[in-house]
Amino acid sequence: MVHEKVQLTHKKADGYIIPLGVLNLVAVITETGMVGCGAFDVAALDNFSYPAARVKSATGSAIATIEDLLSGVVKDANKAAVERGVKIGMRGKEALDLI
Repeated sequence: MVHEKVQLTHKKADGYIIPLGVLNLVAVITETGMVGCGAFDVAALDNFSYPAARVKSATGSAIATIEDLLSGVVKDANKAAVERGVKIGMRGKEALDLI
């Protein structure tokens, strides 16, 4: 597992990359929520009122790095994330700034 600090606009977050053979599980976690690759079930996290969003790659390939996640496009956000202003189509970094 790779862990790195991620500088957002007004705070720092924790980025994680977990290699799973042919793909990586990628997420950035703030003090209140997270943005992850398409493997995360953000609807399930809503059961805990935990703001979460999933992003897809802006280039069409799989999310493999923290940079891919930050530049990716939000394709799904749970109710808790939407209540914080997260919208479908915004960049991953924009969503993290709100979460």
